[in-house]
Amino acid sequence: MNDIDAWVWWLVGAAALGIPLVVTAMPEFGMLAVGAVAAAVVSALGLDAVLQVLTFVVVSVALIAVVRPIAARHGRQRPQLATGIEALKGRQAVVLERVDSSGGRIKLAGEIWSARALDTGRAYEVGQEVDVVDIEGATAIVL
Repeated sequence: MNDIDAWVWWLVGAAALGIPLVVTAMPEFGMLAVGAVAAAVVSALGLDAVLQVLTFVVVSVALIAVVRPIAARHGRQRPQLATGIEALKGRQAVVLERVDSSGGRIKLAGEIWSARALDTGRAYEVGQEVDVVDIEGATAIVL
């Protein structure tokens, strides 16, 4: 064991930190692995163990302090490309059968949907354009 250089042990540690990164999908392990690689570089340059550990700690903490808030901010953002039901909200549709609070039919995105008026006192006649405000199950809520 004494024959193996310290930089090799740092790389083994980086690889070992990569395993829980893949298994748990916690990016913090990846940041620690990058810190271990940086310590391996410092070790390969021939610097002492204190600087190696200090490099590992500084790089790891810096990455966690900088990358985590950025990742959290991106995680809270809504996707820019709406798909599925979200893509239908806000679109216009044409009434095929009278739509009121009890139901009706519309043509939305080339498909026929059951629909219901958002305003219970309002009815939409055949041929009229309506806006889809929500989707509940297989029923479009229109305004």
